[in-house]
Amino acid sequence: MDFQLSEEQDMLRQTVRAFAEHEIRPVMHELDRKELFSVELTKRMGELGLFGVTVPESHGGTGAGYLTYIIAVEELARVDGCQAATVAAANSLGSGPIYHFGTEDQKRRYLPALCGGSLWGFGLTEPDAGSDAGGSRTSATRDGDSWVLNGSKIFITNASTPLTLGVTVQAVTGTDGQRKRHSCFLVEAGTKGFEAKEMHGKLCWRSSNTSELSFDNVRVPAANMLGKEGDGFKIMLSALDSGRLAIAAMGLGGSQGAFETALKYSRERKQFGQPISRFQANSFKLADMATEIEAARSLLYRACWLRDTKQPFAKFAAMAKLFCSEVMYRAANHCVQLHGGYGLMEDYDAEKFYRDQKLLEIGEGTGEIQRLVISRYIEV
Repeated sequence: MDFQLSEEQDMLRQTVRAFAEHEIRPVMHELDRKELFSVELTKRMGELGLFGVTVPESHGGTGAGYLTYIIAVEELARVDGCQAATVAAANSLGSGPIYHFGTEDQKRRYLPALCGGSLWGFGLTEPDAGSDAGGSRTSATRDGDSWVLNGSKIFITNASTPLTLGVTVQAVTGTDGQRKRHSCFLVEAGTKGFEAKEMHGKLCWRSSNTSELSFDNVRVPAANMLGKEGDGFKIMLSALDSGRLAIAAMGLGGSQGAFETALKYSRERKQFGQPISRFQANSFKLADMATEIEAARSLLYRACWLRDTKQPFAKFAAMAKLFCSEVMYRAANHCVQLHGGYGLMEDYDAEKFYRDQKLLEIGEGTGEIQRLVISRYIEV
């Protein structure tokens, strides 16, 4: 494995870092406090080509590959996990399933706009079906040339913004004996009976769009089924495998941001006549952060390399998601500790890193589910 990034990847890193520093950082605390999704920042990220990074140029993307995509998410998360979440969900859960499982007509209809900055949600989680995705109750019943959907979804990213074109919805379309048969449908925004309501009062990712969805006799054409009937679980698992790479990138980028914030503050803050970074207790925290970040980056980049070279990567995606999210937990905790009382104040980045980290241990499969996935691969 070559650890040297290409010239294009290095240029993208610098471009996204400059964008995050100059355009996101000045407004992120205000957006966070007001729980505002930024249409303007999302459009700018679309102009930078951060949507459809893994989709070929023939369908409107850049075809740059997963490592390139993950570098972009990492750099956004280094400053603000909320904007990183918008890009991560748009690629992994929005355009990704349509590209990998859609018909040519579906790809032509949706992908060019999604690669340009429009958004698409992925409706999987339900009020009573989180880690147990097989417990979904949302149903779809065939009626002539249409399917009629009824049910609800919750905690769905990018599903109720002014830029959202629609959502992919997993629904039960029947049973095979005792087993539910799950299928996926493309439901466009504005479809009669479909409502997407923005959720507020979140601990973290306050300026990322999170929605509750309801389906009341929502009629969609049969041509809007994604994949074949019964393919729902396969599509969901594929989306989650790739999505875990993006969540890991958010953990890696957030860890890097928390480390840099802690290092800068501890060099400037003086107690007992010297910078607090020189006290062994604090220098050891910084050493641990730096070491774990390098280990996390190596694990994640290897998983992306496997994905880009079309090798089995699901085990490493679960490992990277688990490890990177927990590395950020420790990095954010150390960052707050090194700031002391200031680390608890909203005007300091340390407090935001601490809050935003928690979702990484829950979204795209909890840490407990990642351990279950990994244990099955290693046949304990």
